[in-house]
Amino acid sequence: MSYDRTMAKGFAPAAERNRQPILDVLRRVLPPRGLVLEVASGTGQHVVFFSKHLETLRWQPSDISPDALQSIGAWVAEVDRNNLLAPIELDVRWPAWPLKEADAVLSINMIHISEWETSEALFEGARRLLASGAPLITYGPYRLHGEHTAPSNAAFDESLRSRNPNWGVRDIDELTKLAGRTGFTLNERAQMPANNMTLVWTRDT
Repeated sequence: MSYDRTMAKGFAPAAERNRQPILDVLRRVLPPRGLVLEVASGTGQHVVFFSKHLETLRWQPSDISPDALQSIGAWVAEVDRNNLLAPIELDVRWPAWPLKEADAVLSINMIHISEWETSEALFEGARRLLASGAPLITYGPYRLHGEHTAPSNAAFDESLRSRNPNWGVRDIDELTKLAGRTGFTLNERAQMPANNMTLVWTRDT
């Protein structure tokens, strides 16, 4: 991922590669209307792309990083789209989030590049925002039953932990336990390119 300090817009090649497969899942699982909160929007490329193709939804990007917020703001200003809101600062670990409610929560490539406490906070925060039946959608690499799904994911996991021992590719079984504690059920596991997955969690009654 790179940020152009002059233009403020960041660019992540992976976001260009995975945006269509993610969109294909979003078309099926998002409500037809309402507000989608994207947590950890990064460069802003994803939310700009999704807001173009799912225009009956309103999109709220967010991030904790000042560089990311600047990049997202630049992308949003460039397209000037009515259903795409200005980014807001959000640390999922905050006890209160800037939004009181949303119709869906989306988080791409955050869970493995953060501490486990951040995953806990994501689910707890989404529980506060979402009504019964609403989706929390997460994307990234995952382990399954304690095993990596590909050698490349194992190497990526090792790389992440070398940068920060509290980061790493999370196990779907552990996330499912967390979901159960916070009022979510795993409804779908969609295989994505490059050995990633999109997980669709639904807020319980």
